[in-house]
Amino acid sequence: MPYPYVLLSAAVSLDGYLDDTTPERLLLSSPADFDRVDEVRASVDAILIGAGTIRADNPRLLVNSPDRRAARVAAGRPEYPLKVTVSGSGDLDPEARFWHSGGEKVVYTTEVGAARARALGIAADVVPLGAELDWRRLLTHLHDERGVRRLMVEGGGTIHTQLLRQGLADELQLVLAPLFVGDPDAPRLFGPGAYQGGRLRLTGTRRIEDVVLMHYEPTAPGTGTLPAAADRHWLALACELAAQCPPSDTAFSVGAVVVAADGTELARGHSREAGDPQVHAEEAALAKLDPADPRLAGATVYSSLEPCAVRSSRPTPCARLILDAGVRRVVTAWREPDTFVTAADGSGLLAARGVDVVVLPEYAERAQEPNRHLPG
Repeated sequence: MPYPYVLLSAAVSLDGYLDDTTPERLLLSSPADFDRVDEVRASVDAILIGAGTIRADNPRLLVNSPDRRAARVAAGRPEYPLKVTVSGSGDLDPEARFWHSGGEKVVYTTEVGAARARALGIAADVVPLGAELDWRRLLTHLHDERGVRRLMVEGGGTIHTQLLRQGLADELQLVLAPLFVGDPDAPRLFGPGAYQGGRLRLTGTRRIEDVVLMHYEPTAPGTGTLPAAADRHWLALACELAAQCPPSDTAFSVGAVVVAADGTELARGHSREAGDPQVHAEEAALAKLDPADPRLAGATVYSSLEPCAVRSSRPTPCARLILDAGVRRVVTAWREPDTFVTAADGSGLLAARGVDVVVLPEYAERAQEPNRHLPG
């Protein structure tokens, strides 16, 4: 199911702590960075923090700038983003400032937690997710029921850890503050656990007074049929490659990327690449790799259109090329229409041979755009 774009925002000391153990909150960001955070808040549809952050910091979680709030209203948006918290127990302070300022609020919790939160009179929409908290159900509900397309997550460390470990964070905005905490009992940004493999991609840095802001995005593909945030990044790239195809009235414009399990891009290709009027995107990408490359067995192929099961221009369709390469996971945006082949089902052919096929329909329009001139 489609999820919001999930942006994690945090500031840490040089030794990786979110706070110290004194009663007063440790201010890690600079005044200019606090204003930047306010700008990011004004740009999103919802802001999420954990119940532990409400207990520890008692935040209001507002857009502080009147001009930014006015701009939201002028654009037809609520004055404040939706405020979201997560609590498995539902044990929340009904007097906390979080509930009594800003716009709408929602609590995601368990069945047991929902009964407790309602009994406490929490001033928010209380949404139970079942016997346990389920981040994918939560994100789907925010997207489908609340219309949230961009979600900013401001902590705490447990929330950030869970979202990263499950491959659900699209971006990390991390501020590094020039100080040390050094207290092993102080809260850290990330806890132990099984994170996705691979290196995150650094997409930008910026000095803001005496702190440094770094932007990272994940690169490691998901596993099985569950999509991960990196799957969306790579499929977006495949759609960009499709837009680079020389136009044709007799074939689709498709882009493809082959990515190793650790997030390394192995190859990319697009339809009619290098002036070959018959080459397909997946074919062009796979042709650049050594068939004996051991990374192919754990790789994911991203294709803006599902790999073809039948083709007239060459003897081997792309679904068969993928199987022959040993790839066992494919992510695509768009099922092939009957424009050139009736009842094409490359996804079905792949799935029948044990390949995990993931379709992300929220990218279908991007994939279809360079093919708008084709019938059907």
